[in-house]
Amino acid sequence: MTPTIVLITGANTGIGFQIVRALSDSLQPYHILLGARSPNKARDAIQAIQQEFPTTQSTIAPVIIDIEDDTSIQNAYTEIATHHGRLDVLINNAGASFDTPATRGTLSERALWNKTWSVNTTSTQIVTATFIPLLLKSANPRLLFLTSGTATLAGTDNPAIAVNRPPTAKGWPKPAGPAQGVPAYRSAKTGLNMLMREWHRLLRPDGVKVFALSPGYLATGLGGSPEAMRALGAGDPVVAGPFEW
Repeated sequence: MTPTIVLITGANTGIGFQIVRALSDSLQPYHILLGARSPNKARDAIQAIQQEFPTTQSTIAPVIIDIEDDTSIQNAYTEIATHHGRLDVLINNAGASFDTPATRGTLSERALWNKTWSVNTTSTQIVTATFIPLLLKSANPRLLFLTSGTATLAGTDNPAIAVNRPPTAKGWPKPAGPAQGVPAYRSAKTGLNMLMREWHRLLRPDGVKVFALSPGYLATGLGGSPEAMRALGAGDPVVAGPFEW
């Protein structure tokens, strides 16, 4: 059986890493291209997977890709095109939130918003546009975007989602804490949802299956502090790998 070739960005940690685990635990063979920003991060992640799944039917190879660096993206494309000639699945997993109190102390408001959109929306667009030619060489191409439950316009009045609850304090600025929400992150992910719809429209004649998936509120390094996210009720990212696949 010919392995399915899968590229996952930001796959050395968090949800991306859990997707690699899920694929490695599958009876179906995959050739997993583990995207990471540095060789050391990729190597450590691959070693951990190989130790956990020594009899896996799949193979894993590192792909060094920084989604904010156009040269890095192009180099990753060239590497995959040279060695494989096609890509069956692109999982746009890499993302980040800078709405945390720690980050707010180091970035201006403009820099925070620009950085959030750059990582979560703009860079994902550049990666996708770059790799489409390889996807179109697949017999069963799939394009996935990792979005967020906080990015649904229809659900903004749902009080079960903490970031939808209004603060109790009047005046401005509002006190630091959960009531400030994650406006830059959820706005960027809302933009990502529309980006997914655009790619669905553009690639419909080509038969590419295009999805956006929300893994839920999970304790990853997305905002820089998994511990703080757990304190707010975030779940274990291990549940996301099988769900995403």
